[in-house]
Amino acid sequence: MRLECFPTKPNPPQFVPGRPERDWMDAFAARHPYRCLPLTMANTTGWDLLCPFGFEAEWDGGKDADAIRFRALDDDSPLDELVTSHFTHGVITFHVGWLFRTPSGWAMRASGSPNRFKHGIAPLEGLVETDWLPYPFTMNWLFTAPGKVRFEKDEPFCFIQPVQHRHVEAFEPVGAPLSVDGDLARQYALWKEVRGDFNARLADGDPAAMKQAWQRYYFRGEYPDQSEPRPEGHVNKRRLSVLPAPPPASDAD
Repeated sequence: MRLECFPTKPNPPQFVPGRPERDWMDAFAARHPYRCLPLTMANTTGWDLLCPFGFEAEWDGGKDADAIRFRALDDDSPLDELVTSHFTHGVITFHVGWLFRTPSGWAMRASGSPNRFKHGIAPLEGLVETDWLPYPFTMNWLFTAPGKVRFEKDEPFCFIQPVQHRHVEAFEPVGAPLSVDGDLARQYALWKEVRGDFNARLADGDPAAMKQAWQRYYFRGEYPDQSEPRPEGHVNKRRLSVLPAPPPASDAD
């Protein structure tokens, strides 16, 4: 599978595999959020595009383009090449600097970096048909209130994730009582019992539970009764490819 990446300007923003770390997750006692595998997997299932320099944006609440004012933190930074007030109404538009091409049937989801938050502004998400599109998309953020925001150098401003967008239409939601799947019902009942017992012992200060700290069934890909082999498709760490550095230009270029 190839994700073709074509720069649309000489020095496009760097993009790197998504990283699991988040400041708010680090701030928790014992960094508890990192025990939540769905969080760390979401953080790393895609690539981050990074700000090449820092800047501030301030919105006065107006609807016109000049209602947003930008200021680069470094006077030499080409601010107009990265960010603008194109759509007005408090929307900041980033030029991603790349044209992406995905295999047939695969689109590109562009969003904010998962589980990363900014006060006063929110990322807008888009799904782009990059299997045919001959021009780049933009990444947009919407002010949620008048005020000032700041994007630091190397801070992610866009998260890209290839998705097979037509396959979602093939799913048909079907409701059924849990009892129709006997093994699933048994495993769920056992998990509920074991989880309830563990939480009760943890609340009571049981030394064994305190030492264990948390149950790792999902992280390890284990069934509650541990009588069956671990599912082959279980993943607890994402390993995405890195875009190689371009070769040096030759005299003939």
